[in-house]
Amino acid sequence: MTTPVRADPAPAGAAGVPHAPGPHHGPTATETRLDALMPAEMADRAAEVGVRKAALGVVPMFVLAVLAGAFIALGAAFATTVAAGAVGILPYGIIRLVAGLAFSLGLILVIVGGAELFTGNNLLAMAWASRRISTAAVMRNWAIVYAGNLVGAVGTAVLVVAAGQYAFGAGSVGAVALSTAASKVGYGPLQAFVLGILCNGLVCLAVWLTYSARTTTDRILAIVPPIAAFVAMGFEHSVANMYFIPAGMLIRAVAPASFWTAIDRVPADYAALDWAGLVGNLVPVTLGNIVGGTILVGAVYWLVYLRGRH
Repeated sequence: MTTPVRADPAPAGAAGVPHAPGPHHGPTATETRLDALMPAEMADRAAEVGVRKAALGVVPMFVLAVLAGAFIALGAAFATTVAAGAVGILPYGIIRLVAGLAFSLGLILVIVGGAELFTGNNLLAMAWASRRISTAAVMRNWAIVYAGNLVGAVGTAVLVVAAGQYAFGAGSVGAVALSTAASKVGYGPLQAFVLGILCNGLVCLAVWLTYSARTTTDRILAIVPPIAAFVAMGFEHSVANMYFIPAGMLIRAVAPASFWTAIDRVPADYAALDWAGLVGNLVPVTLGNIVGGTILVGAVYWLVYLRGRH
């Protein structure tokens, strides 16, 4: 009786036989990598995104910036609404946390929906430091996007006030909107600047974290904690303030007497809500946002992961 001969398996790596993935092997061509990107890969992605953003044409860049301004404004309006009527019922910190969770809607819409946000685009500094885009390209992007964000945010404020949404909840929504705007124009330049630094450090960290994501769910989960944190702690976001302060100015200008009676206030209580107050807030907050985004986040991660590679 002939004993069948059993052929020994071909060694891994032989012709036609793929390597078995081991602890030091990456995924094979037929495998799908499901884990998040690591920070070094995130840095590469951030630089590549910066190159693509800088290359956008003027019209699409501006339109996407208008969308981003509107998205952030919608998050701000949502945060204002959920905080309405809570004073005296919930602790201050809880109110701020709830408002922050609601405000996260804005950046979720920007990142998942696709839009151009000035504060997030401060991370173009990583592509610039890698010499992949010019200083002129960065300035062009920031100028166009900032203008578009302003149009989108102010336009949304006009629509929300025209809809009379501030009068909802027996005027409590408008009362929160007015107090929020008044607090923002009440900061001195130095305090507004530092609050802007802290804010965009967290915003750009949220954007940075999304570069590790592989799914929409990943992106949303990465965005919410840093955004909720900056709102809860009262930091200052220039694009959000393009909604908050104009909304307060418009309410002060057009709200009927019945609204002021309902909230037991008069327009003179908010005399600081004017153009000088708006500009006096936006200038230092914007400068602070640039420092927080470009230096505290962009420059640090470039220094660690990209310096010397380009």
